[in-house]
Amino acid sequence: TCLHPDIPDAQRGRYLGVSHPLMIEYYQALGITALQLLPVHFGIDELHLQQQGRNNYWGYNPLAWFAPAPRYAQEDPISEFRTMVEQLHAAGIEVLLDVVFNHSAEGDERGPTLSLRGLDNAVYYRRTGAEGFAFSNESGCGNALDTDQPAVLQLIMDCLRFWANDMGVDGFRFDLASALSRRNGQFDSGHSLWAAILQDPDLRDLKLIAEPWDVGEDGYHLGQYPEGISEWNDRFRNDVRRFVRGDEGLLGDFAKRVAGSWDIFRRAGT
Repeated sequence: TCLHPDIPDAQRGRYLGVSHPLMIEYYQALGITALQLLPVHFGIDELHLQQQGRNNYWGYNPLAWFAPAPRYAQEDPISEFRTMVEQLHAAGIEVLLDVVFNHSAEGDERGPTLSLRGLDNAVYYRRTGAEGFAFSNESGCGNALDTDQPAVLQLIMDCLRFWANDMGVDGFRFDLASALSRRNGQFDSGHSLWAAILQDPDLRDLKLIAEPWDVGEDGYHLGQYPEGISEWNDRFRNDVRRFVRGDEGLLGDFAKRVAGSWDIFRRAGT
């Protein structure tokens, strides 16, 4: 919406620009029934970007998960986000939110103390090394939240309920979900986070989508998440793109992808 000449300047690139009538008309003309927003919880720019005079405009460096980013609002981020959701719902369009619970903006052990590090460093972050001084880094961003800890699990659950119940979103895409699924450092498809979400009456019927990998050792787990959790399927993306491009020998793989990738997502006994 930043480039749309007919949207008021004050709304371009902001929540109310997303739900402007001209944009809704455009979505409907394309047949769009859901929008997935990149992270809109409050975050900051990484230090190395600040030093270069650059910005993390993608939003993947969270600091306050309950706070809609004020840079996308004219005045009141909460009310304007709610208005956006209401206007999109009125047009029959769902709103999905990309959520980043795998790390925070505090970075590694050399990073600043901004929030969780000052509250309880040893509880909120997964640690490594003989003395436990170093941070695990399955996110590739310097730290990883320790979802084995009840306090972290409660933080995530409370945050999801807030965005679902108070802000009205219809679902979530979990960034680097394999980092959320690690128990004692190893991937666990039955992790308590997914069990908690799937039994929660406010969350279990929403659109729930995992990005099924992280950057840590043994981080790729496409097709291994519990029933009720959908997954981003990069095999679909890669095989269909190569087939359309004209690469040879892909007819079988292309057929599998458009038929639902049964070779990846079939479950035992089905």
